[in-house]
Amino acid sequence: MSDILTRMLIEKGTLLADGATGTNLFNMGLMSGDAPEMWNEEHPEKIKLLYKSAVDAGSDIFLTNTFGANASRLKLHNAEDRAFELSQIAAEIGREVADTADRTVIVAGSVGPTGDIMEPIGTLSHSLAVEMFHETAAGLKAGGADIGWLETISAVEEFTAAAEGFLLADMPWVGTMSFDTAGRTMMGVTSADMGKLVSKLVNQPVAFGANCGTGASDLLRTVQGFVSTGVTIPIVAKGNAGIPKYHDGHIHYDGTPELMADYAVLARNSGATIIGGCCGTMPEHLELMRQALDTRPRGAAPSLQEIVLALGPFTSESDGTDDKTPIARRKRSSRSRSK
Repeated sequence: MSDILTRMLIEKGTLLADGATGTNLFNMGLMSGDAPEMWNEEHPEKIKLLYKSAVDAGSDIFLTNTFGANASRLKLHNAEDRAFELSQIAAEIGREVADTADRTVIVAGSVGPTGDIMEPIGTLSHSLAVEMFHETAAGLKAGGADIGWLETISAVEEFTAAAEGFLLADMPWVGTMSFDTAGRTMMGVTSADMGKLVSKLVNQPVAFGANCGTGASDLLRTVQGFVSTGVTIPIVAKGNAGIPKYHDGHIHYDGTPELMADYAVLARNSGATIIGGCCGTMPEHLELMRQALDTRPRGAAPSLQEIVLALGPFTSESDGTDDKTPIARRKRSSRSRSK
């Protein structure tokens, strides 16, 4: 493979990704309900600061401010015709930051879900989803992004459509799903399901994994689920900085920089080679994660008990791959009634 991410993985073994986009932008003044992507044009200096803060903290990869830069999401802000343009601007700012860094840094073009549910359950057709993903990917590529980075996906159908969109844009890509419902995605996908999915895609991602979800403990259990499938594609762990808690009208994450440093090492020991943070992860978290990955020796894969002792309890008893989850029980009951 000739893509820069694969080359850097071969060179360094483990890469540090960035932290939160939304959390950092809200701290800069973004208001709830605003489209963060509009800031690419309206406040480019703040977007540049967002990217640079991750680089200065030690990240090898940072994501562009384009999570919602698709026609479906931008339609909510009467900007559905600006997906390509806003994606290109965000990537151009990222390219400038990466090119002026004192080391090689990867600009990853963030691509989030459309916000619509795809056929046959919903109304979004496969062809239209591919078109939207292609438009965003093409804009990111035109702006100089090194790779595409699909994140927070919950449905197999949408993941597959995005793979086609990246193929049309001739762009290497990374794909992550969010496992936030008793070890499954919102649409019922398990870590085992995702391992099978990426191994069968015509346009395989150069890395795959999990982001966001619930706490760091749950995400590492999912990472170990990926490893158990035997898939050889590099694995991404991009967990939240602890558990979200509502306090004084705002969402706060209780994960300290020290906890996220422990999480980074446990993620590496669990089998992830690209490690970052998601919601709540600030530059101060990244700094200690960088330090921990650089100074602590690699160890054996931690047991689930060791993960809990270090990072806190799981939010669900099951990882979604057994009959202990509500979804699994419903499916089993349905089969029983049909017999």
